[in-house]
Amino acid sequence: MDYHHTIHLPRKVVWKWIKDEKVLQNAINGCKIFTKTSEDVYYCEWDLQFGPIKDVFRLEIEIIQEKMPSFYRLQVNGKGNLGDIQAVIDVFLRDQQGTTKIHLQADPVLTGTLAIVGQRVVNGGADKAITNFVERLEKEIKKVIFQARRGINKRS
Repeated sequence: MDYHHTIHLPRKVVWKWIKDEKVLQNAINGCKIFTKTSEDVYYCEWDLQFGPIKDVFRLEIEIIQEKMPSFYRLQVNGKGNLGDIQAVIDVFLRDQQGTTKIHLQADPVLTGTLAIVGQRVVNGGADKAITNFVERLEKEIKKVIFQARRGINKRS
């Protein structure tokens, strides 16, 4: 899987907030819990829905490599009733005239019913989910910046 999107914020701003627990929880559609469990490791409970596929996944997301402020690699391991998800996700951030070009590359491995349903359904749903995530991520970062400028400490 290979995705390219533009976030209309400078790269240093995106880099600062892209690993923030609250920003990520609000940006991931269907995310119920997103917490940091240790240095560079997060736990996530995610209500997944792609077409006919519905499940709750418990994910461990670990940052296994990082090159500030342009790259990090994630190892994702998740379990749900319909199968397991394992993926290595590379996240590239590049400056482009005051915006950030984000490039995501993923190599997912699916088991169980997820694998049986087929890559076509999962890939189509993943593309929509990633587009939605990037749009919501930008919105959440802008919200945090606005609140900081207004002196509002509480984020929801």
